[in-house]
Amino acid sequence: MRRMIVAITGASGTCYGIRALEMLRAIEDVETHLVISPSAIRTAQEEGIDMSADEIRALADVNYSHKDIGAAIASGSFRSAGMLVAPCSVKTLSGIAHCYAEDLITRAADVCLKERRRLVLMLRETPFHAGHIALMDQATRSGAIIMPPVPGFYTKPKTIDDIINQSVGRALDLFDISHPAVRRWRDTDQADH
Repeated sequence: MRRMIVAITGASGTCYGIRALEMLRAIEDVETHLVISPSAIRTAQEEGIDMSADEIRALADVNYSHKDIGAAIASGSFRSAGMLVAPCSVKTLSGIAHCYAEDLITRAADVCLKERRRLVLMLRETPFHAGHIALMDQATRSGAIIMPPVPGFYTKPKTIDDIINQSVGRALDLFDISHPAVRRWRDTDQADH
């Protein structure tokens, strides 16, 4: 059983974290561990997500309070495939880049980095100023992967769900977790050329 930590922060785009949980549920050998910030719950309401906080939490196998820095995922002895922060706010990026573990999201992310486990940050706030770019550089130097959910239009998306599925699926690819919703560049349409 592979364990995946998923964190949802207060940046716009809570649908990315929710979709990651939904996609991971469909993969039987993955156990999800969720941390959702109070700001994320507020943002989800503002974005019109038709789910309560309890319904979002029910998508995960294990849930933690964002304040519980003594939780299992706060320890390097907790084995996991890594952590996806979707969406990742600039505040969370700053905490990760500066090793400032004030809550469980930033602590679990710091643990992934120190243990050399995959940490993918779906950074959602743009445009970026030099300070944001410096934070991305610092987090990357520590081992994080910065992956803003920038859509690829070669997949010819027809709905917002198509865009969300592709973005989240590509993030899961970084953990070697493949989902059938992901459309690959010229997988079959160019095979004979």
